[in-house]
Amino acid sequence: MALSASPQVRKNALPRASAELRQIAGQMFARAAGAPLVGGNAVRVLRDAGGNFPAWLSAIAAARQSILFENYILADDRTGREFVAAMTERARAGVAVRLIYDWMGALGVGTQRLLQPLIEAGGKVRCFNRPRFDSPFGWLTRDHRKMVAVDSEVGYVTGLCVSDKWHGDAQRGIAPWRDTGIEIRGPVVADIERAFAQTWAATGEGVLDVLPVTAPPAGDVMLRVLASEPNIAGLYRLDQMIAALARETLWLTDAYFVGIAPYVQALRAAAYDGVDVRLLVPGTSDIPFIGQVSRSGYRPLLEAGIRVFEWNGAMLHAKTAVADGRWARVGSTNLNIASWIGNYELDIAIEDQACAGEMQQMYEEDLDNATEIVLGPRHRVSHSGSRTRLRLASGSGGRASRAAAGALRIGNTVGAAFSNRRMLGPAESGMMLSVALGCLGFAAVALLLPLALTVPLAMLASWIGLTLLVRAWRVRKGGSEEER
Repeated sequence: MALSASPQVRKNALPRASAELRQIAGQMFARAAGAPLVGGNAVRVLRDAGGNFPAWLSAIAAARQSILFENYILADDRTGREFVAAMTERARAGVAVRLIYDWMGALGVGTQRLLQPLIEAGGKVRCFNRPRFDSPFGWLTRDHRKMVAVDSEVGYVTGLCVSDKWHGDAQRGIAPWRDTGIEIRGPVVADIERAFAQTWAATGEGVLDVLPVTAPPAGDVMLRVLASEPNIAGLYRLDQMIAALARETLWLTDAYFVGIAPYVQALRAAAYDGVDVRLLVPGTSDIPFIGQVSRSGYRPLLEAGIRVFEWNGAMLHAKTAVADGRWARVGSTNLNIASWIGNYELDIAIEDQACAGEMQQMYEEDLDNATEIVLGPRHRVSHSGSRTRLRLASGSGGRASRAAAGALRIGNTVGAAFSNRRMLGPAESGMMLSVALGCLGFAAVALLLPLALTVPLAMLASWIGLTLLVRAWRVRKGGSEEER
């Protein structure tokens, strides 16, 4: 006959079980994200350009040995010139300034012209992933990271680009863009610098000549540096795991939300299990098409009990998450397939109750300037306030939800239009109109000017074929491309 454990034994077993669960969860996070948990750090949450840019400039001005600066956009405007002037002054003083910008992010904003004084002062600049003849689709991979590291002592990881857009224009009544970053001091700054070295090497210009130095402890905050690479999907796995492990709250802010099926289902499952899941997205996007795509995916979230809010001000560009008041994430990764799979991204996962509590409080403050989207009568999606309504007529409840969550929003809308598997409403009409006009335009060109299509397609096919032949010959002659 088995003897039951005494109350004292059971009481002592609970802390041990809890510690074991925490250890297992930590191991899961480390393997999913590919990043160890590093202690001994101090963190400061920075809000908008007013909190971030002065901190960056102050750190740059105090640099004695090195400045590592990586950003998707550096615009030739007042903000960009201020940063380049600060780094140029330090380069002339003998500080090793190393800067990476993205080729696509630089289009049309004068980045090359902007950076010329820094180069002349001795700073080294790399452009990430210019188009190459031997890589027809390689340009799709972007460096979307935003970071600054100074002297291995202080680092900044953020969603902000370097542009006047983040400041807004008070004279014209344009509010600053809403965004979030963090300042970090302590040993984990070395991991941020290693992430920079990773991107520097990916530019093909050799290894970074500034070596990371592990700083002494500066606090007691535990952090992970999530340096995402294309096709690795480490942060995607981590985001799904957080959705699965959250027990009380999961509050998300995202600039370009396009939920794919597994992640949408993970959020819905958490909500059905009683987790308070919230999503804050822009009310007005700088990429209007993405706004249409996001809105067409509201209904499956709302039907599961997820609360969706639209920001009322200028562009909301932050990418953050906070769960259970104990875990938070800040960085450059958007909740869409391009960020999760296609880009170089950089985020920080924070495992600290005080920091997560501050992030949670900031989220609640943001909701004061947001409008909640609700399911009204007959399951119509609309704003809770007085703003213009967005309606989505409901079809058969469960089937419609599964269909909407089963694919990317564009494919789902077009598929629904063809298959009649659910009713469509005005929120999806803009997307259907865009696709329809594109298809009709393509058909018109094919009928009236067939060479306008066949010649570019033939040239593209020839380009791809020649590229593959050259690479096959190189590999056969000299070994694998990695060895080269």
